[in-house]
Amino acid sequence: MSFPKRIYTVEEVKKAKGLTDEGYKHHLRVKGSPGFKEKVKKSIALVKTARYYDFLRTYIRNIIEIDGLTQLREADAAIWANKYAVKNPADAASLFIQKASHMKEYLEGKLYYGGTAEKRSTEKRIEFLKTLKSRSREKEIIEECERLLTFWSESSLVY
Repeated sequence: MSFPKRIYTVEEVKKAKGLTDEGYKHHLRVKGSPGFKEKVKKSIALVKTARYYDFLRTYIRNIIEIDGLTQLREADAAIWANKYAVKNPADAASLFIQKASHMKEYLEGKLYYGGTAEKRSTEKRIEFLKTLKSRSREKEIIEECERLLTFWSESSLVY
């Protein structure tokens, strides 16, 4: 059984959910300029370091460069990202995990948008940063994770 081209109708969502539950993984593709692809490659290396690559590939099929706002395209299992979103590899990696978490909730039929859902996906992003910090051996990555965790900790006071 092949993964649906679009994940929009009830039947397409059921099929996609069934396949991901059975262990289906996408062949993750990155589309965009050479500079964009290189930055995403660095972020994906960090996703692998944190051992979240299978989670990412389960829910995301493509990461595509756009000129507009960075967003998850649920019907395509794709992240549309601008060049600013991938400038910082650790931050971009955590963003990709956050969007994969949104996609997981979409397939599960949970409310994947709004305040409560945003809080859950931010928690997944923070969890990822903590894991990356503990698994990385690179001083600059560890320091960047610490900086981002401080940022998210201060931002979470808003909730």
